[in-house]
Amino acid sequence: MAPRKKTPNMIWVVKKSQQPENIAKPATQETNKSLLDCSPLLEELPQSSNSVAEKPATKEQTLSKLDWSRLPEELLHIISENLEDCFDVIHARSVCQPWRSIFPFPSCLLGTSYSLPSFSKFPRKSKGFCTLEKFPMFLFRVLAPAVGLPSEFFVGGINRDKSVKALPSPFQCSVKVNIPDSESTLLNVLDCQILPLGFQYRMIGWDPQSLATSFRGVASLPLGEGEFVVLIGYSHNMLVLRSADMRWMRLEKTSRADCKDIVTFRGKFYAVFINGDVFVIDPYTLEATLLMPSERLNSQNYLVPSGDDELFLVEMIIVRGSVIDFSKLACRVSRLDEEAGEWVVVNDLGGRVLLIGQPGNSSCSAKELPDGCGVSENSMLFTNEPFGSTYSYKYGVDTGNAEDDLNFWRFSREKRVKIFRTSPMVAHLCVEHKNL
Repeated sequence: MAPRKKTPNMIWVVKKSQQPENIAKPATQETNKSLLDCSPLLEELPQSSNSVAEKPATKEQTLSKLDWSRLPEELLHIISENLEDCFDVIHARSVCQPWRSIFPFPSCLLGTSYSLPSFSKFPRKSKGFCTLEKFPMFLFRVLAPAVGLPSEFFVGGINRDKSVKALPSPFQCSVKVNIPDSESTLLNVLDCQILPLGFQYRMIGWDPQSLATSFRGVASLPLGEGEFVVLIGYSHNMLVLRSADMRWMRLEKTSRADCKDIVTFRGKFYAVFINGDVFVIDPYTLEATLLMPSERLNSQNYLVPSGDDELFLVEMIIVRGSVIDFSKLACRVSRLDEEAGEWVVVNDLGGRVLLIGQPGNSSCSAKELPDGCGVSENSMLFTNEPFGSTYSYKYGVDTGNAEDDLNFWRFSREKRVKIFRTSPMVAHLCVEHKNL
């Protein structure tokens, strides 16, 4: 995707999330505001944006301010068929009311919610409800005003903001970044390059203070004909719920350790546990199968899906009995051979960049990022480093220590990445162009 050219400012506002008719009614709890709040569009724009001026316009005024609402409907349909990017569609909808009637709101920006029975008192029956929300993830790269300056990134999900009516210029057509314990930041999307990173899930309506250490990972898959199944890691259990009976059950025959994360790939669940175990779970039979590399390492494991193309297993090797030095850690990376049912060790990511940590593991193609943006292909970036700055991991890095095996992924020391602020849903990163 090429960097966006600046266009006239347009207003984004609030639009209710779309929800299929055959799922349960969403719960009414407020969503937490750690997402990127995207305000899609008011039903009525200001008078100055929607109608021709009441006073007779001079020839100069007519030439300087065209009435785009008068374009023929046939031409608008041609334009709508040639807009492939969802944010370009949002810009088009912001022009005027006739354009909104022609350009449907992009479905990829609409989150889906499921109202579910609460699981906080499992195995006892709970009287309350919680909400499972599926939302799109994006990487927002703020275009640097001058060559040589650091490249700034925001990685997070999009959520509607009920409080926004309209945003003043120059912040129209913007995304509001809300991170706990920080002031809100407005990003003008016309000045950003935006890359889709798939979808993430979160639970709403449970007490984060009491369940923060117990609730780990959640995902959902469709079963066809409007039915779905939800899998969560909770305390020492894996819990599953089918929409047909709407009750939580314990998933048997998985790891004895606590669940660390759950992802979906090609219609199946993949769960990784604190002790490094990885299981694949069939959503129809709920059969769980252990899926481990042939040579097991003492490691912290991460699952990173790349759409439906690849699923990567990243193993960060832990040296027991010593103080952890993140700069000296080594990783092994494998991709899933689904047909053979095994992990294959790789030294190349196919030109991808893997983002690991908060707000969820994801990947993007380095070819979609312009040269000099500070992120190189075939690299991994951990966004949950505790010291506020890190480096990307690359394969075969020479550390200068003859005892270090080059057949692993290590700190590249090429470009430092500052992690300014993180939360469960947003990561704010800055990649420096010079090695400091």
